[in-house]
Amino acid sequence: MEAVWVLAISLFITLLLGIPIAFALGISVLLSLWAGGVPLTFLGQLSFTSLDSFPILAIPLFILSGALMETGGISQRLIDFVQSFTGHLRSGLGVATVLACSIFAAISGSSPATVAAIGAIMIPAMTSAGYKKETAASISATGGGLGIIIPPSIPMILYAISTDTSVKDMFLAGFGPALVIIVFLIALVGWISKKEGVRTLNQGFSFRNVLRTGWSAKWSLLGPVLILGGIYTGIFTPTESAAIAVVYSFIVGMWIYRELTWKKLPQVLIHSSITAGTVLIIICTATAFAQLITLYQISNVFGEWIIGLSNNPTVLLLIIALFILIVGTFMETVTIIIILAPILLPVLQPLGVDPVHFGMIMVIGAEIGMLTPPVGVNLFVASSISGLPIAKLDRAIIPFVLCMIAAYLVIVLLPQISLLFVK
Repeated sequence: MEAVWVLAISLFITLLLGIPIAFALGISVLLSLWAGGVPLTFLGQLSFTSLDSFPILAIPLFILSGALMETGGISQRLIDFVQSFTGHLRSGLGVATVLACSIFAAISGSSPATVAAIGAIMIPAMTSAGYKKETAASISATGGGLGIIIPPSIPMILYAISTDTSVKDMFLAGFGPALVIIVFLIALVGWISKKEGVRTLNQGFSFRNVLRTGWSAKWSLLGPVLILGGIYTGIFTPTESAAIAVVYSFIVGMWIYRELTWKKLPQVLIHSSITAGTVLIIICTATAFAQLITLYQISNVFGEWIIGLSNNPTVLLLIIALFILIVGTFMETVTIIIILAPILLPVLQPLGVDPVHFGMIMVIGAEIGMLTPPVGVNLFVASSISGLPIAKLDRAIIPFVLCMIAAYLVIVLLPQISLLFVK
């Protein structure tokens, strides 16, 4: 019991001191092991075995492919193609941002990468069209969230590994919720565009322009078809698809679009290595933390407490969804999934909750957390691109967070949305 209290109190104190979550988890695990008389080598052994997994290899590969796509000119051509459909609308640029994010998400697997790739181009364009700068940044930050909801998705891979769920099923489950979120966001963007007096691009719809931009973007649009098509037809695994995504984005950026150069390549590799390293360190310490929770039987106690609240699965899902939203404000998406998924799913499965549907609840709830301070990763990326202070974005993002929560509620209450394409 002493080790349990040490684990909880040390984690709370380290987080309160502002220590990065990966190191906060590692410190709390070490102190708890020491208090419980367990050899400290437990942390090192478990950290190593947590990464000794073929599916985990997809994470650094998708991060690298996203960085290559961002630098290789893929995002600009996607934006031009989407704008050919929406340019005649008052909300055309805002809608184009959301749609471009959704397409880029289907080849990057990363939310911050989507914000950076699309936002860098669209925030200045939206500002020029009459959007407030903080509104433009908020649209990019929220649209970028589709990066982990539309497959391939790094958090979906982590959930599948943590709960022994099919990665393919998780990827298929992402399309229904993504469609709901896109509809909600487009409706909100349309209302905001009218309210802020945004002007159109003064271009009518032209089928010839659609064909021209579509032909220019053909290699960008082929990416999702190649990556996702190969997975769903069984030609290759999600991890193999990540390797193919790296090779494909390198070839397209380097020799077809010629915007990725040998001079830019070292910076791309360094940036993606730092990002991947950060994620993998969190996986190491979060996995050790989750194992200690199981060892100390905290999951059983927590499960009994959850069941005590209600035996109605819908009520429990709503309570857990609210809990994930709260936790997501101060905890990384990776950490939330690795720690909470193995604890909560065994409690809910006997009540008839589908593990794939619950996986989408976790991923989307954690994604909303990426829009809220103090650990709003998407906010920080949008702030960096736009040059706006976080304090301004905190206020501007509120309507978008409320919009996401409304869509989230629909997805939680209607499991058919998540299971629409899952056999």
